[in-house]
Amino acid sequence: MPNHPSPCSRLHGHNWEVTVTVIGEELGPDGMLLDFTVLKQILQEVLAKLDHQYLNEIPPFGKELPPTAENLARYIYHEVATRLAPYPAVTLQEVKVGESPSAWVVYTP
Repeated sequence: MPNHPSPCSRLHGHNWEVTVTVIGEELGPDGMLLDFTVLKQILQEVLAKLDHQYLNEIPPFGKELPPTAENLARYIYHEVATRLAPYPAVTLQEVKVGESPSAWVVYTP
């Protein structure tokens, strides 16, 4: 984050924790809104693109959009929401991204 007035302007890394919340009004015949296996697979697909990468080299991040927790949460939200399209009963409510147990951001559109 080159324009940040702290040591964060230098190259550094984080071990992010990501939580997604889905909501819906109707359960399927199996008694579930969405199988957690499906949700985990979707999230893993999205995060695989970011894992162990220099985020400034991955669009949309870089000089125009710094890879802050807030921007990561928004990016992950939209990527997961797109992949949930085949499940019309499911709505993505929020994405939480944290760098420690006491430092989280929540993105809701």
